[in-house]
Order: sequence, then structure tokens, then C-alpha cells
Amino acid sequence: MFTKLDVDLEWKENDLVSFLPIILSLCCFVLYWFTAASSHIKNKFYNKYSFDDAARKHIFFTKYFGFISMGIIPLVICMLFLPKSNFSDYGLTFIPETSLYSLIWTLGLGIVVVPIAFLSAKKEKNLVNYPQIRSKTWTKKTIFITILGWSLYLFGYELLFRGTLLFPLVDALGVWPAIAVNIGMYSATHIPKGLDETLGAIPLGLVLCLLTLYSGTIWIAFFVHLFMAITNCLTAFKYHPDIKYQA
Repeated sequence: MFTKLDVDLEWKENDLVSFLPIILSLCCFVLYWFTAASSHIKNKFYNKYSFDDAARKHIFFTKYFGFISMGIIPLVICMLFLPKSNFSDYGLTFIPETSLYSLIWTLGLGIVVVPIAFLSAKKEKNLVNYPQIRSKTWTKKTIFITILGWSLYLFGYELLFRGTLLFPLVDALGVWPAIAVNIGMYSATHIPKGLDETLGAIPLGLVLCLLTLYSGTIWIAFFVHLFMAITNCLTAFKYHPDIKYQA
């Protein structure tokens, strides 16, 4: 006969505060990732529209779907089932006392990351994947949709990682265990993008978690990430040999 150890499976009062955000973050990111990567969904756009329109509409779809699946859905579920039910409990707030702190760090990091993103965006290996909208001809509408799409997507993305997955876990587990879980999941989501981005996400995740906790909001992480993404995308558009601009 085999022997098994006793395991205490009793559901404790505070378990949901850590269990729900972790499971939701995993499930909602997986939902986004495989929807965005679906060739079936992509083909629906390309079978219905011209190439340039399909490229624009498909990428914008993945962006606003990411906003909904990673930002809205986890937040709503957590607010319904967890004890804390205010937007401010997830970093969606404005705190006058930390506003200058947030502004200084946002501008300071922006000054650092924008030139780096600009220089790296021109490299051939980056132009293979960016800009994500592969329309041969870009217009003002394309640029507007690009900026709007990234803004929606990154708001949902940062709300998930620096809001839903961080603040409740700090209450349940403590600061450093919560940061460890956050960094682990944040870094893991970068695995499909290669070793460099996966490793780079570790120190970046640590810095963004700390800045989020010190400021009490997600805005530093959101705006810094947005600066990087838009700089990378628009620079790649400018230097991509197969894409032209039409006024």
C-alpha cells in the first residue's frame, strides 16, 4: 500500500486575496495571447478586407482585446469577489501627495528609455516584427490607430501586472513575496520574445513594482511603457524599407 502525507486543504479566509489575482492573471493573459496569435482570427480579417486595411484592423483588434481581457475582466472580477472594491485599491487613482514623485520618475525614466528605444528600433532585427501594423502605406489614420491601440493595450497590461496582480498580493503575502510573484509572471510572459527581453523584464519588473508601490498608482509604469512602445513603433515605421507614408 502507498502512503501519502497529510495536506491541509482547508480554504482559509485570506486565501482568495492571493489565489484569485494570480489565477485571473494567468488565465486572462493566456486568453489574450492565443487570441492575438490565432491564425484563424487573423485570416478572417485578411479574407474580408484589403491587405492594408486588414493589417490595421487586425492589430487594432488585438490591442483593444488585450485592454478588455487583461485590464477590464480581471479588475471587475476582483472587485466583485475580493474585500477591497475601490479603484484606488488597484492603483487606479490620483494621489496629490505622490503626484510630483510620479511626474519626476515618469519624465526621468522617459528621458532614459526613449533614446534607447529610438536607437534599437532602427535595427534590422527589430524591423522584422515592428511596426506591428504591416500596411504598405501608412496614413494619419494609421498613426492615430497605432497610438490609440498601444494606449489601450498597455493600460490593460499595466493594470493587470502593476494593479490587479500587485496590490492585493501585497496585502495578502507582503511586499517582497508579492513582487517575486509579479516579476516571475511578468518575465514569463516575455519568453516568446526571446532571452534578452525575458531577462530584461526581471530588473524592469522590479523597478516598476517598487515605483508603483511608492506612488500608490499604476501611472508611472503605464506612461513609461507607453513612451517606449510608441517610440519603437513610430521609429520602426519611419525606417522600414517596405512601408511608406501617404498624407
